[in-house]
Amino acid sequence: MKQVIASAWAILLGLMLLQVGNSLQGSLMGVRGALEGFNTLELSLIASAYFVGFLGGSRLAPRMIRRVGHVRVFAALGSFISAVLILYPVLTNPYAWMALRVILGFSLSGVYVTAESWLNNASSNDTRGQALSAYMLVQMVGLVLGQGLLNFGDPSGFVLFIIPSVLVSLSFAPILLAVQPTPSFEETRPMSLGTLYKKSPLGFVGMILLGFVFSAQFGMASVYGTQAGMSVREISFLVSGFFVGGILFQYPIGWLSDRMDRRVLIFFIAAFGAVSALIGVFFDDVFELVLLTALLTGGLAQPLYALLIAYTNDYLDPEDMAAASGGLIFINGLGAIVGPPAVGWLMGMTGPTGFWLFLTLTLAMMALYGGWRMTRRQSAYAEDDDYDAVSYAPIMPTATSVALTTAQELYAEASEEQADAQEEGSPTGAS
Repeated sequence: MKQVIASAWAILLGLMLLQVGNSLQGSLMGVRGALEGFNTLELSLIASAYFVGFLGGSRLAPRMIRRVGHVRVFAALGSFISAVLILYPVLTNPYAWMALRVILGFSLSGVYVTAESWLNNASSNDTRGQALSAYMLVQMVGLVLGQGLLNFGDPSGFVLFIIPSVLVSLSFAPILLAVQPTPSFEETRPMSLGTLYKKSPLGFVGMILLGFVFSAQFGMASVYGTQAGMSVREISFLVSGFFVGGILFQYPIGWLSDRMDRRVLIFFIAAFGAVSALIGVFFDDVFELVLLTALLTGGLAQPLYALLIAYTNDYLDPEDMAAASGGLIFINGLGAIVGPPAVGWLMGMTGPTGFWLFLTLTLAMMALYGGWRMTRRQSAYAEDDDYDAVSYAPIMPTATSVALTTAQELYAEASEEQADAQEEGSPTGAS
């Protein structure tokens, strides 16, 4: 890990600053939008617009990079981000905010793709897994720190919009001044969605449902907090709780993933997540319990992203793993687009508790579908007596196609090494 930090500290620092700014503006949208009189449906569509842009950026940014190069794409999209963040308090109209959020999501996705390419290029084959772990860690730290900054200004003023714009602008300096040589960019031909579903129905459906859950947590938590009458300080703690939970639970769940049937683990994590969200449904007037609910549901739901990818890989040949990353990103993105409007509709019908009710129902659906799939197909363990699970790779829903493809390549390498070891008759374990 020291070698990774020494060679890529500038990229990691820039990515963390970028994520701090993104985290702050994400929660600020819900708080300021309510102050401007936007209704729940409008706020949910504004949240959804970000994921529309993010999905579009993740698909178009690679083409832009191949056409004009990493540096130009990075600088151009970074300028758009800074400009959009300043325009929010000027254009206080829900439809203008939707358009700005599409631009922001597109630009941030492109910037992440570019920075992840540089980070991947700065790592060797021996350190790529450590670089991926470091990247996920700085992303989560940035998300948490951004919520703390929500307390350093008045949401009805301009300061809290200027702060993320400055942070995003500062994030470019360490990356552009200390970046490694520009890497070549090769886009993997994606696996068709039909093939991906046939390979792993649970992985396919689970990624869509998880898109619902993550976009609700990231895009609508501040809207829920505002409608529930929370202070700005309480909202910042609430949103931080989701991400702190993700950090705390990521590695314990990964440890379990390498030592038991992943399908059973998915079932129990989704079920426990649904039960945890029920705390918020019945005790939403007790902030301490609401905060505990955020910690538990975030901690259980966010690691499901990496767990579902690992489970899907259990049914893929090593040469197909990287190709599957495009499909996984796409279906998760579709779920993320649908999630906020669905939450907004339910909150409009039931009040603020609709936020927790949505998380409960979605995670329960995942658990029920996982349980049903157990009756339709044997696990990878049962299908092959010599089956040896490839280690879980920590990756969060905030990653783009480059980071996910890197994780898939690590899975493929580990799978091939295990297969070679088994052919030689040597004992193997989770690598």
